[in-house]
Amino acid sequence: MAGSVYGDHCSPISDTTILASTGAECQHIKHVETQLPYATLVAVVCAVGYLISGFTRTPWISIVVGIALLIAAVTVLSGRKAE
Repeated sequence: MAGSVYGDHCSPISDTTILASTGAECQHIKHVETQLPYATLVAVVCAVGYLISGFTRTPWISIVVGIALLIAAVTVLSGRKAE
């Protein structure tokens, strides 16, 4: 289900993406380009969580690791200067 949400969110031909860019009154492709980094970060964290959960057979470790990865990503990315 997470993969389908990622694909729907980042697809330039998705109805929800088209409606969101139309509602925001911005260029359609620019909207897709601005959503890709955020959605990809979450998709990578989810993939790591799924792998950990599959190997350990417990969701609690993957939840803690996923939260830690998101906090680390926010910390690292908030420290970068916009160019």
